[in-house]
Amino acid sequence: MLQTNPQSRSDTHGKFIWVELMTSDTKAGGEFYSSVVGWKVKEMSMPGAGDSMPPYYLFEMGEGDNCPGIGGMMDFPPELEGKLPPNWTGYVAVDDCDQMCKDFIANGGRVQRDPEDIPGIGRFAVVADPHGAVICIMTPLPMDTPPPELAWDAVGNVGWRELYAGNGREAMDFYGKMFGWTLDHDFDMGPMGTYHIFSHNGRQTGGMMTRPAEVPVPCWCYYFIVDAIDAAIDRVKAGGGQILMGPMEVPGGWIVQGTDPQGAYFCLTSGKR
Repeated sequence: MLQTNPQSRSDTHGKFIWVELMTSDTKAGGEFYSSVVGWKVKEMSMPGAGDSMPPYYLFEMGEGDNCPGIGGMMDFPPELEGKLPPNWTGYVAVDDCDQMCKDFIANGGRVQRDPEDIPGIGRFAVVADPHGAVICIMTPLPMDTPPPELAWDAVGNVGWRELYAGNGREAMDFYGKMFGWTLDHDFDMGPMGTYHIFSHNGRQTGGMMTRPAEVPVPCWCYYFIVDAIDAAIDRVKAGGGQILMGPMEVPGGWIVQGTDPQGAYFCLTSGKR
């Protein structure tokens, strides 16, 4: 049974706030995404993180010293090295990280990594829905001067989030309980089933569907906005990445899906071909 009261949630509860690349080669990964998406890479100081933590790098968009941060990147920590493939993970803001972990468990999900403080940043945990798709949750610390945010539809931002679910309808119900997401509308994809487009505070945020047979496990994936899809495809190939699908026309523009040179799965989207 859900433990939190949806009526008491803040407006930021359930908002995607970050994406993170865990990879086997941060130098190569930074060069690849800088070329393909246009991000710049900056090492982040992590006071109090300890010597055992690998360096953390920010992906930023824009010029100057105070640019909007889109996400981050790190090498695999020793305990995960060789156990996971390079991958992207999203972070969702929650009002109470510890309580949300309890709510995930109470509703059939799992806690993959117990809540932990990141000095100066907030408290986070790694959780999985009842079918095993992994996502991070975080309760950020309040800031006197919040960092700037990139416009939601600007080049370089995360334009869409997509869940290949164990069961699309069950996933929609689960995340609605956990994060307050609402069903915007269903899209009939014919033999591929129903695509559930969901919103946070009235804005379309992403979609979820029952995973097709070729997707081995339930998982989240993230679409980065680029200037034009064909030019981005050329940059992916020139940088050593692979295009797995596309370009495909979808409502609002074009998409491609691919892997970076280290094997991390990613997607691109643009309103221009």
